Amino acid sequence: MRRLVYKKSRKVRGREPERHKLHVAKGDTVRVIRGDYKGKEGKILHVYPKQFRVVVEGVNTVKKHKRATTPQGESGIIEFPAPIAASNVMLVDPKSGEPTRVRRRRDKDGTIERIAVKSGQPIPRVR
Repeated sequence: MRRLVYKKSRKVRGREPERHKLHVAKGDTVRVIRGDYKGKEGKILHVYPKQFRVVVEGVNTVKKHKRATTPQGESGIIEFPAPIAASNVMLVDPKSGEPTRVRRRRDKDGTIERIAVKSGQPIPRVR
């Protein structure tokens, strides 16, 4: 007697990756290229690789109404930058100040260096 095999359960297709590979990192200076804040520049405050989103200072500022949870607690309206899609930002070229794409180069010691496509200048990582 042959064994029953469920063909649909063999392979899972179309799954979202656990982490997206991002072209930007925390501390980079970027320019927004799409959306309501197009043309604005700012530093990246936070990166969310699982959601493919970044938080840029001064961009996508939202208001949140906060209730005091304790009698001495603060309440009021808080403004903070909300995340935007990482595809809507481009790194700023350190030489010209214009947005540029990024190329990666591996040195002999194995470290990966980011290079601006427009000028060929290396983009340093901010730590």
